[in-house]
Amino acid sequence: MLAVAIVAGFVILFIIGVYNRLVALRQECKNAFADVDVYLKQRFDLIPNLVETVKGYAAHEKSVFEEIAKARAGISSASNISDRVQAENQLSMGVRGLFAVMENYPTLKADGNFQRLMAELSDIENKVSAARRFFNNAVGEYNASIQQFPAVLVAPTLGFKEETMFDLGNDARTQLSTAPSVKF
Repeated sequence: MLAVAIVAGFVILFIIGVYNRLVALRQECKNAFADVDVYLKQRFDLIPNLVETVKGYAAHEKSVFEEIAKARAGISSASNISDRVQAENQLSMGVRGLFAVMENYPTLKADGNFQRLMAELSDIENKVSAARRFFNNAVGEYNASIQQFPAVLVAPTLGFKEETMFDLGNDARTQLSTAPSVKF
């Protein structure tokens, strides 16, 4: 009887240890996404100013502005991380379209307000990129932990599920792998 109690005690301690580790890793993922979210919010707030500046020079580029507005609405209505990632990727694609429009307007590129907004956007994009790498690292560690032995034996029972990484998506990856054309 004592041996059964000792084994049961070790099993309970094992489950508690695994549970606490997984909770800590899941919390690290949430904290990392919160960091990403701060920078994405800054970008979200900056983009309308950039769009308004470009509109002054290129009012006829309506489809680009509509795409950005639609992506921003998708971000606001996203209910989970996966939907949010997809909406953020659409916004990134819209911003790239805005950059393409900008290339056709040299006077726009010379505008001081536009240059300030672009510098600010570039800074935010660098911060988003760094925060996204940190988030993906945290998610990778968490996902690996719930799939490794011995945690794999108890993680699903305790409610731990795989988290989604902040991925660019296939469309963005394809577009980024294509070199932009530069014309002089």
